[in-house]
Amino acid sequence: MATTYVTDVAFGAELITTTVTSSGAGVEGWIEEVYSMYGGAPNEIIVGLDVEWRPSYSPVQNPAALLQLCVDQRCLIFQLLYADYIPDSLSGFLMDSQFRFVGVGVDADAGLLGRDYGLQVSNLEDLRGVAAEEMGIPELRLAGLKTLARQVMGVNMEKPRRITMGLWDAYRLSREQIHYACIDAYVSGQVGLKLFTGDY
Repeated sequence: MATTYVTDVAFGAELITTTVTSSGAGVEGWIEEVYSMYGGAPNEIIVGLDVEWRPSYSPVQNPAALLQLCVDQRCLIFQLLYADYIPDSLSGFLMDSQFRFVGVGVDADAGLLGRDYGLQVSNLEDLRGVAAEEMGIPELRLAGLKTLARQVMGVNMEKPRRITMGLWDAYRLSREQIHYACIDAYVSGQVGLKLFTGDY
C-alpha cells in the first residue's frame, strides 16, 4: 500500500521539509506545492536531483529505487519501486525548462530513470563541470559531492559506506537512509545555487 509522510531533516542550521512517499498522489501534491511557490519565477529554479539503487555485485544493475528532488528546503524522496503509479505531473516537472536539475553524475541518474521508468529529464547540469569551470579548478571534474560541498559551501558531508551501499530497495527506509537521501539532493541544489549565482 502506498504511503506518504513528511519529516524534518537537519543539516547544520537548516531544516529540510522532506516528503517520503510511494504514492503518486503524494508526488503530485509535492509538485503542486513547488509550482505554487516557484511557478512563473523570472529565473530558472535550481533543483537538486539524485537517484539511489541497491548495489549490485553482478553485471546486471538493479533498478532505481529512489528519486530524490530538492528545491530550497523542500525535498521529495519518491520510492519508485513501491509506487502505486508514476504521475504524469512528474514527467511534466522533469521536462519543464524553468527548472534546472543538478547533481553529481546526473546524466547517469537520468539514464536510469529513463531505462527503468520511461522518465526523461530535460534540463540537466553536472555540478562537477560547472565547479571546475567557475572556480578554475580542473580536478573538480572528477570530484564527488562530498568534495564539492567542502569546496563550494565550506561544509563537511558524512557519507558512511554502510549507508551508501545499503538496501535502498527496502520498503521501510531507516532514519539514516532518509537523512542521507535528503541531504544528497539538498546539497546538490545548494551547490548548484551557489555556483550559478557566484556565491562561493
